[in-house]
Amino acid sequence: MPPEARAGFRALAESERPFVLPGAHDGLSARLIERAGFKGLFVGGFASLGARHAVPDVGLMGLAEISAVARDVRAATTLPMMVDADDGYGDAKNVAHTVNVYERLGVQAIFLEDQASPKRCGHLAGKRLVAPQAMEAKIRAAVAERGSLFIVARTDARSVLGLDEALRRGERYLAAGADAIYVESPESVAELERIGSAFRGLNMASMLEGGKTPILKPRELHAMGYNIVIFGITLLLRIARTMQAALEDLRSERLALVGSGMSFEDYLRLVDLERWSAIERRFEGAEPTAPR
Repeated sequence: MPPEARAGFRALAESERPFVLPGAHDGLSARLIERAGFKGLFVGGFASLGARHAVPDVGLMGLAEISAVARDVRAATTLPMMVDADDGYGDAKNVAHTVNVYERLGVQAIFLEDQASPKRCGHLAGKRLVAPQAMEAKIRAAVAERGSLFIVARTDARSVLGLDEALRRGERYLAAGADAIYVESPESVAELERIGSAFRGLNMASMLEGGKTPILKPRELHAMGYNIVIFGITLLLRIARTMQAALEDLRSERLALVGSGMSFEDYLRLVDLERWSAIERRFEGAEPTAPR
């Protein structure tokens, strides 16, 4: 990944007002995000593990599983991508390895969190934190190892130790070298406003439907001071309900939903059938070239 990639991600974070990243959990969702006109996307553990393995985000799987989704997404789109790197999957050396893996996959940004392993979704109960010094060491390791990766530091302290501690940790993580701060699971608009004005660095918010944080419009969050906003499970929840309804319709034999989805022709355009057919036409039946 070229050195200017981090600068490019930062430029979008600073200019997009805010930089909105819908969550992708596979290549098809990534392609749809790109076709919808968004300028970036997010690959998170909650949606990826749920869609791919039907398991909750409670530390059951790690780098191998999430990076496999990132690989599929990268193959489907050229959009800038942020990936949830959880706690870095260990200590400083594991964080360095995680950074290397994602840079080789063409990922532009990650976020690291200060939860203790096994981590869990930030909106679930039972989270435990590492000491801020341990998180600072991970941030320094990530910054030292990266070529061009944009690094967001996430703190889950709001739910465990309160908002004041979350803000203190945010300042420390910026000082350790993080490019942006993400305070997980504020519980009111007032808390969102306080976090949005607390940091001199770039600020990220997460809109997780059904979670602890109020869902606001991107422009409202930007007015509060947020530069990056992720909607990590919006597509996952929509497709799960749509598939459930379609299966109920099929099981009942009503078939009332037949024809209500994307058309067959639109789907073939989405997956670039014409491109692959053109390759087939070009080379089908071609005689092998004799070696010289």
